[in-house]
Amino acid sequence: MDEVIGLFATPFMRVPGALDSALVHALVGHFEALAVRENSSSDALSHTAMLRPGDSALFIQAAELITPKLVDFGALLFGERLGWSLKEMWVNVLDTGGRQAMHNHANSFISGVVYLTATDPASQTVFMKSPGGHDFIFRNDHAGTSPGPYSADKWVSPAPQPGDLVLFPSYLMHAVPPNPGPRRISMSFNAIPTRLDSWGYSVAFSG
Repeated sequence: MDEVIGLFATPFMRVPGALDSALVHALVGHFEALAVRENSSSDALSHTAMLRPGDSALFIQAAELITPKLVDFGALLFGERLGWSLKEMWVNVLDTGGRQAMHNHANSFISGVVYLTATDPASQTVFMKSPGGHDFIFRNDHAGTSPGPYSADKWVSPAPQPGDLVLFPSYLMHAVPPNPGPRRISMSFNAIPTRLDSWGYSVAFSG
């Protein structure tokens, strides 16, 4: 029998209800008004400053719930259960018509999003292959094709509920399409391991 095997898969972790409703409401109530930094690509998107978990008791509570999931996800990326720390956290406020341009996250290994409000289906986070990646330069892309896991260059993440968490490798490109619905609030973060060791070449991280 023929068999198709997916090689070198990219992990993506979804954790429904990672943060309880009380903490979610408290995060929205505290940080919504602090998102005053304008986004360079959309006037209807703003952010808080980059913060560390210790800057807010609410972030500390969130970090305590998120960190065990980082250990689990990190084991998929690096084959070992390492210590992990949240390097920075921030809150995003996306109003009607706003969008987030395609980007990835530098200087970290795991990035994540906690959704704090409902998300319109049209503005669910989209993940995509890096432009100019390692596959064919010429694509077969037209109305008659049926994209699948091996041929698609974009993937729309599952519809989230408030409190849901997603984790992904920081290098993975992602974006948020224009939001036709009401205000969408999320909390993003970057994480680093305590160290990485490649046959004696060891690097320690702090943040």
